[in-house]
Amino acid sequence: MSTAPHVPGDYSTVSDPEQALKYAIRHIAGDRTEIIEGVITPMSPSWAHESAAEFVRRQLGARMDELDLVSGSGNLDLPGSENWYIPHLAIVPAELALKTEGALLPDQTLLIVEVSSPSNAETDRVVKRRRYGQYGAPLYLLIDRQNRSCTLYSEPTRLGYAAESGPHPFGTPVALPAPFDLELDTSRL
Repeated sequence: MSTAPHVPGDYSTVSDPEQALKYAIRHIAGDRTEIIEGVITPMSPSWAHESAAEFVRRQLGARMDELDLVSGSGNLDLPGSENWYIPHLAIVPAELALKTEGALLPDQTLLIVEVSSPSNAETDRVVKRRRYGQYGAPLYLLIDRQNRSCTLYSEPTRLGYAAESGPHPFGTPVALPAPFDLELDTSRL
């Protein structure tokens, strides 16, 4: 018995399309490419995005040291879906980050921060909020630059997040719960 030859462009014979898509992103598309609901999305953060993420990172610095945490914008896999995210900032246990060569899962993070832009604001507000909650990320902070506000989502469920604090206008402190237990200054976002 012979198998039919592979026809270029026909991926119906791929045994696991999710894994094939995620492999292609990691090995072909480049380091700064996400898959959002099956759509390949190259990322090119602006200086404003990077500055907002850095402002949050600096405020968390001493607390991260105390708790042995690290921050970064590494890959997050959402297994069982066609999603592969690269958050603007994620806070994770240092030991876990050091042992992980590939992607982490959202439930392995302690805090995920996304900074919206005109081209991705609805994705951050709706899709990523739902998916991060479904995949167990304990805290999701949305820095919404278009609406000039911050919203903190918590209590992940299979449908998304059960609790939200905000939107808080820029300049209003945002309380980050345990393990951070600090007020986040939003005046320079």
